[in-house]
Amino acid sequence: MAALGRQVFDWHRLTPLTWALLARQTPQPAGQKRTAAFLLCKLMTVSSGGGLEESSFVEPPKCAQKPEHRTGLIQCLLEKQRTPVLQENFVRSLRDMGFSDVHVNELLSIQPGTHPQQMLDIISELILLGLNPEPVCVALKKSPQLLKLPVMQMKKRSSYLRKLGLGEGKLKRVLYCCPEIFTMRQRDIEVIVGVLKEKCLFTVKQVTEILHRCPYVLREDPGELEYKFQYAYFRMGIKHVDIVKTDLLQYSMTKTKQRHVFLERLGRYQTPDKKGQTQVPNPLLKDILRVSEAEFLARTAVSSAEEFEVFKKLLAREEEEPEGCMADDESLDEEEEEDREEE
Repeated sequence: MAALGRQVFDWHRLTPLTWALLARQTPQPAGQKRTAAFLLCKLMTVSSGGGLEESSFVEPPKCAQKPEHRTGLIQCLLEKQRTPVLQENFVRSLRDMGFSDVHVNELLSIQPGTHPQQMLDIISELILLGLNPEPVCVALKKSPQLLKLPVMQMKKRSSYLRKLGLGEGKLKRVLYCCPEIFTMRQRDIEVIVGVLKEKCLFTVKQVTEILHRCPYVLREDPGELEYKFQYAYFRMGIKHVDIVKTDLLQYSMTKTKQRHVFLERLGRYQTPDKKGQTQVPNPLLKDILRVSEAEFLARTAVSSAEEFEVFKKLLAREEEEPEGCMADDESLDEEEEEDREEE
């Protein structure tokens, strides 16, 4: 009986070795090795006196066993460690440019998903154009799509604006009034510049001054911009220098025409002759366009609001009439004058 007990005990001790030898000698596909090892550990645990359901062995996660999963996990951890470093470098760089903590918080809240280096590249280009931190923050809050621009496009546009003379701090007003100057097609900008140079005959320096003082012209239709200049130059008798100084091109054609024609019919404005002379002293352009309608009527036109409203309706009706009818009316007027002269 004692001998039988010793044989059973020896068999228990040999069982793990037997299963291990079987596992080594039995050919297995590569995909089944982990399963075999797992079952072998289970059986060894049972043979040592434990239950199959009580086994403390837990199969390792599959992602930890595969090299690609380990690589992805490492990259994820490195990215998490890198993000605070990038944020810290971003904040330090902005402070070096002169941005306050308030400015930094504002910039970080504009486009939270934007990469710090992308934001830093765009902001650096604006600073290099002569903008101060405050105008940069205002422009980016007003036009956050600037932060999504490719850096190379931003650099090329910055170089083009410098050629137009809009660097060295002159870009502040342009960017505030027309932030799309960085996103609009360069061809559209070139067309407007071409109209000012070739059609309106402004000098290069005057074109720069117009873009600086009246950046809204970049949104103008090229044909309407040319007509606005022709009306001011030929109809009102205003020279190039005065057009630039008075910012006339920034006002709508409707406003300019209404006030000019109203003064003309009141006898308070006259188109200068070839020598630039008039029989009545014309009011200054700033007193015609830069003032409110109430001030214009009280000081320049010396007329009532009711009369001006009636005039604007009549002028609109005149402009709606076909050109043929107006031509017929003019020919009739000429015939009547000839008949009077004959009589």
